[in-house]
Amino acid sequence: MSTIIVLGMLSTFGPISLDLYLPALPELAQDLDASASSAQLSITACLLGLAVGQLIAGPLSDRFGRRRPLIIGLVLYLITSAACAFAPSVTVLLVLRLLQGLSGAAGLVVSRAIARDLYSGRRLVIVFSRLMLVSGLAPVIAPVLGGQLSRVMTWRGIFVVLAAFGAVLLAAGLFGLRETLPPERRLSGGVPATLRGFRSLLKDRLFVAVVAASGFAGASMFAYIAGATFVLQRVHQLSPQGFSFVFGINSLGIMAMGQVGGRLAHRWSPSRVLGIGLLLNLLGATGVATTVLAGLSLPFLLGSLFVMVSAVGLVFPTATALALADYPHQAGTASSLLGLGQYVAGAAVAPLVGIAGEDTAVPLGVVALACSLCATAVFVLVALPAVRRRHLDETADLPALTESPQR
Repeated sequence: MSTIIVLGMLSTFGPISLDLYLPALPELAQDLDASASSAQLSITACLLGLAVGQLIAGPLSDRFGRRRPLIIGLVLYLITSAACAFAPSVTVLLVLRLLQGLSGAAGLVVSRAIARDLYSGRRLVIVFSRLMLVSGLAPVIAPVLGGQLSRVMTWRGIFVVLAAFGAVLLAAGLFGLRETLPPERRLSGGVPATLRGFRSLLKDRLFVAVVAASGFAGASMFAYIAGATFVLQRVHQLSPQGFSFVFGINSLGIMAMGQVGGRLAHRWSPSRVLGIGLLLNLLGATGVATTVLAGLSLPFLLGSLFVMVSAVGLVFPTATALALADYPHQAGTASSLLGLGQYVAGAAVAPLVGIAGEDTAVPLGVVALACSLCATAVFVLVALPAVRRRHLDETADLPALTESPQR
């Protein structure tokens, strides 16, 4: 259980780095004399760093073991988080946020790889659901804590808090995790072997479809992350504390749906659970788009956002288990491509939701619906046929998904 807690903490790099300073984002834009879209680019920069960094940390963890890349990444995260607090301009902040994401990516990719080292089969789906329970606390606590911190400190102080968080995770990584990839299971061959590994993964239609579907579904959530602070605070006049409360409720929805997914995995195939998650995501996104285009009241928007965002709690754990199932010896590399799909899609949509300014919610609704439609289309048109070709039905699992844990 302690390993699950530490892995869950390591998987919080994304939400904690993105969510903690969200209530102070309007203040950041004003202090640095930047537009709303420019301020939202700080989210994009971090997302890009988290995406690209996983491509680096994943293969390195397959070659050198899990602990070494993880510890190096944690140290660099601590340093870059502290440096963000002293950024003199939005341009410098964007560079530092990119570096912060690059270093924090090690925690994301290595935590998933360690889970795949230790577990397989339906048990792996359940473990990723439990990781969602732990890591899901971050988006619950981060905006609430950020809202309270914004009352007593500037956005610069919040980045100091992020540096302290990095120090806590460094201690957890040093003392709470053992090496799970013994030398005899590590890959060799350097860059050519890494490229061959990427090529073999990209030839797998099911793997690519699952990565794309989870990436597009995640992009609808990242559109919400980037746009909600302005839509809820500027358009609907919520206070930073009120925004933090709404954000926390939606994050609780992610946690709850993650646990529902773990229970469903006992009875249903991962592909079926993933399909349900994507359907709920599409339902919520449709509600968001309808609400903002028709000018409906705030309760309709909040309810639709809750359904759309909570569905990610079903999508991410199940998609991760499906993507890593057939690649126990390339868990780091496969995990890096999975993370790349999720964070690149998020980075692409983050600035779009602010493109029309701070006083409209229409871009948020349109972008979220487009992303969710793409996720559903990829799943139906590519993933399901690939599942059928592998002789799966609604109650069967992948042939590679065995029930016994690997230790």
